[in-house]
Amino acid sequence: MIKRMVWITSSLVVFITVSLLVAGEYFYNVAVSRSHDAVDLYGGSDGKVEAASAMVEEEKQAKLEEIMKWTERQSFETAEIESEDGIRLKAVFLKNENSNGKAVVLAHGYKGNHTQMPGITKYYYELGYDVLKPDARGHGDSGGDYIGYGWDDRIDYQRWVRYLIDEKQEETIFLHGFSMGAATVLMTSGEELPPEVKGIIEDSGYTSVEEELAHQLKYLYHLPSFPLMQVTSAVTKVRAGYSFGEASALEQVKKNKLPLFVIHGDQDELVPTEMASRIYEVAGGIKEMWIVPGAGHTEAYTIAEEEYQKRLGKFLEKAKLAK
Repeated sequence: MIKRMVWITSSLVVFITVSLLVAGEYFYNVAVSRSHDAVDLYGGSDGKVEAASAMVEEEKQAKLEEIMKWTERQSFETAEIESEDGIRLKAVFLKNENSNGKAVVLAHGYKGNHTQMPGITKYYYELGYDVLKPDARGHGDSGGDYIGYGWDDRIDYQRWVRYLIDEKQEETIFLHGFSMGAATVLMTSGEELPPEVKGIIEDSGYTSVEEELAHQLKYLYHLPSFPLMQVTSAVTKVRAGYSFGEASALEQVKKNKLPLFVIHGDQDELVPTEMASRIYEVAGGIKEMWIVPGAGHTEAYTIAEEEYQKRLGKFLEKAKLAK
């Protein structure tokens, strides 16, 4: 009888362990692997589609079409660097003849690419900036078989900044990201950056990969984070080299010394608005926050374009003068 109970218990433990490993591997393939048929966990996938769905009014749809026509007329050049771990990373670069050494790096969202953010690209260009739009590792034309959620990307962005300084002779650089791209620039802010980098703008960024994916498990699948999150994090550590817990924008931004602009919609269900407040509270450096009424995930620029441009323009000018 005792032997039978031991056998049953052992079999149950093995079954549970194997089941968790299978589930962890599945969730890794869904959330972290580059797999092209993976589920899109949250927003930031295709700027054109998101903007088009939000701009239902005829006037706003016409504005979107105008922006896309403007984009098609621009002469983007291809840029390429190699990551610290040997991955070929690609971007597009839009040269502004009147930039006088000013540039912005725009960071796209999860499962997105450099074609995102056409509106803000046009805004920066018309403000006199060169614009660099990288494809994150595991996205678009860049190499890599996994998604870094901003963590490995923070090191990649240090290299993109160096590219702008060495190859394009940029003297004033801003980093501006949306969703996962916002987390990317937040994580980058905690690293050593050259004096040419003057400020960080994050729109709809999350506090950490662990907290965001736990939220997504509940939001999309109505599942608790434990123990699936811990198992998937372990799988990610083995296969991609980082764990969800260490990939923290919250911890990185504590080390930030640059002017920081935190932007978030008060109706964001995909990256909870309270994450913006927590990021703002712990951030080092000069900082300001704008919680946008009525805006969902990455919708602030779409629904409050004029106010967004006004606030952003003021921030850029103040950040240039900050010491």
